[in-house]
Parts: sequence; C-alpha cells; structure tokens
Amino acid sequence: MDKLDQFLTRAEGVLTRLESMLPPAVPQIDWYTARAFRWRKKQGSGYLQVVPRVIPINLRDLKNIDHQKMVIERNTWQFVRGKPANNVLLTGARGTGKSSLIKACLNAYSEQGLRLIEVDKDDLSDLGDIVSLISERIERFIVFCDDLSFEEGESGYKALKVALDGSIAGSSDNILIYATSNRRHLMPEYLRDNESYRHTEDGEIHPGEVIEEKNSLSERFGLWMSFYPFKQDDYLMIVEHWLKHFGIAENTFDLVRPEALMWALERGSRSGRVAFQFARDWAGKNCDAIQSSSFK
Repeated sequence: MDKLDQFLTRAEGVLTRLESMLPPAVPQIDWYTARAFRWRKKQGSGYLQVVPRVIPINLRDLKNIDHQKMVIERNTWQFVRGKPANNVLLTGARGTGKSSLIKACLNAYSEQGLRLIEVDKDDLSDLGDIVSLISERIERFIVFCDDLSFEEGESGYKALKVALDGSIAGSSDNILIYATSNRRHLMPEYLRDNESYRHTEDGEIHPGEVIEEKNSLSERFGLWMSFYPFKQDDYLMIVEHWLKHFGIAENTFDLVRPEALMWALERGSRSGRVAFQFARDWAGKNCDAIQSSSFK
C-alpha cells in the first residue's frame, strides 16, 4: 500500500503540472446580458472576459465637444442599424472625452445590440481570432483600442493596418474599430523625417517614404475626430455639471470656482477628466458639511 500511495501522489503531482501547462478553459458567455468585454491572454490563448459593470457615463454628461459627439453618435447609430459606417480614430488633448464618448455610445445603444470589446495594443495581433469568434453573432461589436500609439517596428502596427484594410470590415459587417490616441498619426514624429521630403522641378514638395508610412495607418480610419484643450469657462462649466451630479447645490458654485481653477493649475490641464476629479474630491470633502448646515 505504501508504494501505491507513493505512486498516486506522484501521479497527482504530474497531472497538476500538466494542467498548469494546458490552455485555460474558455469561459461561457451570456451574449444577451453582457455588454462589454476585454480580450485577455493566458498561456498563449486568448479569450473574452466579460466586464461586469460598465462605467455609467451618458452622452449628456459630455460637455463642450458637441460636434465630435454628434459625428461619433451618428456613425454609431448607422452601425447599430446595419447601415454603412466607418472605423473611427479620435485624437487630441488628454482628458477631453475621447474614450468617455465611446463608452457613452455603448451605454446609449447597448439595448439595440451594441457591444464593445477592449483590446490592448499588445494584443492587436489577435484581431483575426476575435473576428472569428464574433463574426457570426447578431450583435454589433466595436473593437476599442484606447490610448493607441506605436513605436517603430512594433508588430501590432502592421496587424492593425491589415485589419483596417478590409480583413475585418470585409469579412463581417458587424465589427468596427474605434481607437483613441494623443498622436494624430499614431507614430512618433522626428525632425529627421523631414529629410525624406522630395522637391520637384516646379517647386512642389512631396512626402517621402518615411512620412507616407507613418501616415498610412491613420488614413485607413474612415473618420478622424480631433479634440482640443478646454478654455477656462468650458472647464468651469464641466466642474459645475459634475458638482450637480454629486448633489451639490448651485448656490455654492461661486465659492467653488477659485478652488477648481487652482486644482487645474496644479495639474497643468483644464480637461474634462480634471474637472470630474476635482468635483468628486470637493463633493466628497464637503457634502456632509453642506447637508448638516442645511438642516440648521
């Protein structure tokens, strides 16, 4: 019996090690209730991980980006209804609502079948696997790449170019790519790149291969939307919106504005993100005092 016990113990150890080397079991997905997913990798295998709670931001919460909001919402509306729509690249100043706008569109149209899959830049080479997994579904999927940028030679750059060239849109009409970036052309730009420009005899200037290559990826997105830093009044308007959201009365706003401006000055940015962070901080510190004074 001792030898048998030793054998069973060793066999159990071997099985445990083998199990750790096998790909993880693919989790079952309730496609009808799950609205958002993340593409995850484990031991070389990719799978969709359900996001149990999506940030509850609405389109009406996004201020001072009315044109961008109108264009992106219209494109998303077309996509959800099976009409022609474009892949989208949102670029510009940080904290101005690029990724929030995409999440707000998800919240607006999830009841109509819109779903979102967030993919990290390092996993863009798996786009083909993602397409195979969802191309036959009746839902409409936005593949979302947040804060996207590439360094020279990265593999995900070419994978995304191939996807935008038609391997996604051509193989299935229920998938679009929405990406955000602080870089207009998604690649670093150097002074030496200007050396590749060509001058013709009649004085025209033509970009060389280096510039053309760097522009080629962003040009594959059908829609480009630019976001710009907010002016002071725009920033304060967003602060007031979020203070209302947190239950702060309007008669306190005059007292809050100097603190909101100092908050932005310390962070070197007047963005929607900074406005939200200030409002959350101020409301958390002061709401109890305001409520208690109102009962006196």
